[in-house]
Amino acid sequence: MTDISVNSLVKSFEIGSNILDGLSFSVDSGEHVGILGPNGCGKTTLFRILTGDIGFDAGSVSVVPSKRMGLISQIPSYPEGYTVEDVLRGAQKRLYDISGRLDELSTEMETVPSRKLIDEYDRLLDDFRRLGGYEMDNERSRVANGLDIPEAMRAQLFDTLSGGEKTRVNLARLILEDTDILLLDEPTNHLDMHATEWLEEYLSHFGGTVLTVSHDRYFLDRVVKRCIEIVDGKAEFYSGNYSFFVAERQRRFDEKLKQYEKDQAKIEQLTRAAEQMHLWAFMGNDKLHKRAFSMEKRIERLSASEKPKEARKLDVRFRQKGFFGDEVASAENISKSYGDKHLFSGLSFTVTGGERIAVIGDNGTGKTTLMKMLNNEEQPDTGLIRLGPSVRKAYLPQIVRFDDMSRSLYDTMIYECKAQPQQARDRLAAFGFRGEDVFIPAGALSGGERSRLKLCMLMGSEINLLMLDEPTNHLDIASREWIESALSDYSETLIFVSHDRFFIDRFATRIWDFREGKVIDFRGTYSEYGEWKDRQEVFTRNAVRQQKKETPQKREAHRGNDRAIEKTEREIEKAESRLALLEKEAEEFASDYQKLMEIESSKASLQTELDALYEKWEALSS
Repeated sequence: MTDISVNSLVKSFEIGSNILDGLSFSVDSGEHVGILGPNGCGKTTLFRILTGDIGFDAGSVSVVPSKRMGLISQIPSYPEGYTVEDVLRGAQKRLYDISGRLDELSTEMETVPSRKLIDEYDRLLDDFRRLGGYEMDNERSRVANGLDIPEAMRAQLFDTLSGGEKTRVNLARLILEDTDILLLDEPTNHLDMHATEWLEEYLSHFGGTVLTVSHDRYFLDRVVKRCIEIVDGKAEFYSGNYSFFVAERQRRFDEKLKQYEKDQAKIEQLTRAAEQMHLWAFMGNDKLHKRAFSMEKRIERLSASEKPKEARKLDVRFRQKGFFGDEVASAENISKSYGDKHLFSGLSFTVTGGERIAVIGDNGTGKTTLMKMLNNEEQPDTGLIRLGPSVRKAYLPQIVRFDDMSRSLYDTMIYECKAQPQQARDRLAAFGFRGEDVFIPAGALSGGERSRLKLCMLMGSEINLLMLDEPTNHLDIASREWIESALSDYSETLIFVSHDRFFIDRFATRIWDFREGKVIDFRGTYSEYGEWKDRQEVFTRNAVRQQKKETPQKREAHRGNDRAIEKTEREIEKAESRLALLEKEAEEFASDYQKLMEIESSKASLQTELDALYEKWEALSS
């Protein structure tokens, strides 16, 4: 069954310029579809048309009338004095109405019992049970906790929340309403990593239809099964998730380019042949003119095909300054609090040259505060932070400001970077600021555009410690790929705060995870960290299960066994650390075949040892 059908849709906001120009697609019931395309291609416009928020100029749109549709970016107005809890309860209005009617019927049956009242009571009670009425309080708390809506926020007035908080509450409301069709417009923008993972898990089991616009590539890979790209107002179809889309789009481009080059070669061949035939025809064979004209018509048809265009790639690199010394940065027992808000304590670390550290964790745990400490904008309450004497640092904050927000982009580059006029234009163009755009005031830029301009300015400095706070926030996928391209050749030390798991997985070689006032320091990639956390959860669950099973006498008898388990766990941690170091060595000696073979042999031996340790731990635990 088709839930959504769009045929030859046309929408224009300016005369002669159609943002949607013959867009056609359909979505079947239960499909999870990603809507892709650069900023400004019409994705949000399409969603507003589907919900009836705006009209369209031509074509048709059909949504199954029996199904409820919800859009994340549309936040309804609520009566004055409405709390967050009122909003969440309002999503379960149907169940509360049934509960109220059941109470009324119960009272009526006590005084005037009748078959009609009993039948209605039984029918409503069955509906209440079937729709989850007995679990609605638990379900409300489950969804609120998953989307980081704590008890304190639930008691707040809805109108006092920030835009991001309202978006989270609205998402919770739509989930509790059990909406049939979800339109998700950048649903992860105001979610931390924990809440994003919760939403992914929820959507993986959601049986309804989902259309989502997102710049979170990890989210798209986990949630969608089909992609629709809006190109020049029309739809291109890809029968897979985001990773499939990237590979397939490149394959199609390569195929079109190959066909174009083949056509150009054919045009050149036919042109020479047609000219030759015209020449021979003048020598007395008029029939050759006809054949030449036929060739020229074919040349005209082949010439109609345009050369496929590939998205412009960033062609700039950070100017690096070599680092000399043992330590880039170090911290000894630092702590930080703001009033009653305790962020972290007892934090110590050493950062060496070339490390790439991802700082992750829930919102409000102190990630940005640590970055400001490293940039000497904040001071720890206790402890000490030191930077190496040869460190040359650069910092991209989460909220970017410039010395004079009224200056144009062009003047900002000249005054703040001491750039020459042509150099300023060239560097701005490399970051997508071209033509008249360079004369826009810096204060008129969006958050993503300000980050892009700041990166453009940082690129001109010689640095060996680059610190980025949410560098991909508010950026579309193309802009994120630009930043990744610029960083791919940067070999000095990188410390960055991010919720973008695709970005973290690509660059991080070390993870700092801020949790409950402490920091987990893991040496390895984000994927390896995820595997390590899964193993720790298994260890914890088994330990708790074993503790519940054992009597005090058995626990006494097993103390020696517990020490053996602890020793095995320490050996596992050491083996995992050695394996991570070998992985790093393998990257360093990727071009040295002999050394690489030695490393691979060591890795195989170590993996065998690690497998044996896992088996030993399981045997001891059981």
